[in-house]
Amino acid sequence: MALINIMEEIVSNEAQKLIKETELSCNEDCINDIKAIALNSLPPKYVNTTKGQLFARIDALLSQHQVDVQVAVLKAIDIVKKNPRNLNK
Repeated sequence: MALINIMEEIVSNEAQKLIKETELSCNEDCINDIKAIALNSLPPKYVNTTKGQLFARIDALLSQHQVDVQVAVLKAIDIVKKNPRNLNK
C-alpha cells in the first residue's frame, strides 16, 4: 500500500455532499479549489497500511472530527462562492 493522506478522501466525500446541499453549481476546478482550501486548514492523516487506513476512518467518524471537516469544507465553499475563478482569462 502506498502512503496516502486519508483526509483527502474524507474531505472529497464531504465536499461532494455539501456542494449538493448548498446547490452550488460547480465544475471540477471549483471542486478541487474547495478541497484544496479545506485540506489546507485541516491536519493531514497519513497512513501506509490497511490497518492504519481503517483506524483513520474510524477516527473520522468521531463527532468532533466530523464537525471539523464539515466546517472546513463549508468555509471553503463560502470562499469559492465569493471568489470564483474566471476561467475565460
